[in-house]
Amino acid sequence: MVSDQGQQVGTGSAPTPEGRPVPREGSGAPPVATSAVGAPVVAAAPPAAVGAPVTAAASVVGVRVAGGTVSDDLRAIRVVWKRELIRFSRNRIRIVTSLVQPILFLFVLGTGLSPILSGSDHFNFRTFMFPGVIGMTVLFTAIFSAISIVWDREFGFLREMLVAPVHRSALVLGKCLGGATVATIQGAIMLALAGAVGVPYDPLMLVVLIGEIALAAFALTVFGVLMASRISQIEAFQVVTQMVVLPMFFLSGAIFPTSKLPQWLAVLTKIDPLSYAVDPLRRAVFSQIALSPRLNALLNPGVTWNGWRLPTLLELAMVAVAAGVMLFVAILQFSRTD
Repeated sequence: MVSDQGQQVGTGSAPTPEGRPVPREGSGAPPVATSAVGAPVVAAAPPAAVGAPVTAAASVVGVRVAGGTVSDDLRAIRVVWKRELIRFSRNRIRIVTSLVQPILFLFVLGTGLSPILSGSDHFNFRTFMFPGVIGMTVLFTAIFSAISIVWDREFGFLREMLVAPVHRSALVLGKCLGGATVATIQGAIMLALAGAVGVPYDPLMLVVLIGEIALAAFALTVFGVLMASRISQIEAFQVVTQMVVLPMFFLSGAIFPTSKLPQWLAVLTKIDPLSYAVDPLRRAVFSQIALSPRLNALLNPGVTWNGWRLPTLLELAMVAVAAGVMLFVAILQFSRTD
């Protein structure tokens, strides 16, 4: 019904400027909001009352926050270890170049030094250098695998790894295992050259060598990770490693016999931890070669303390203990990383 003033009465609504009725207050109809152009706006549904049953559509799937369990740490170790293998397998230039230097030492330097031992024994000096070159391959590969830590720190990826909900010891262990696996593979590739330097392919000797290579690779990788734990620039890491790695290599007896050294140099070879990793390799190789007692005493004197030659198992145990101590220190260093 419309009155004389043009207003609607009795209908419970009043017209909008666009002609759409808007319910009046008290008319019983729910209010309908309109936008600036007059289109109706659908109001949000009111929240469910407390204690109301939850429908299937609104149910939430339960999830478990990672971290704090052994399975999470093992998964983190596997992921970091696999990352190292993927990076190594996809970098073919690194695989090739890491083998060039040992081959040059073995066939160029070894051939050049062979006339020193020329005589009635007709011993090939490359045979002597073969265990040392394997140790050099493992040393350089293991140490420089830790350079990725400095790279990750410089570009911020290491921070993302350290905030993961796992123990940092799992990250360090995964990194060490990955670098050790890569170094072991490189050392095993060098074993293929045994026949070219007069070393027989004895199955038992190869198994022993691979085990000793794996232990040395793990210890040297831990050493590299320990050095990289507080270095923030790649250039600084390269300088520090060159200052440490080259003396370790030359003092280990890898390329020259240690039987007739001056007293001061003999003491340094006993301090060098790499000496206790190279000597077991040389013992395993020389056990398959027939040498005269004089030549064997000259080329394979071993590591001696006051005239007592250390057994192979004791040398390997010292390498393992050193690896454990360095791993513990490396974990502490990463635990304090900010």
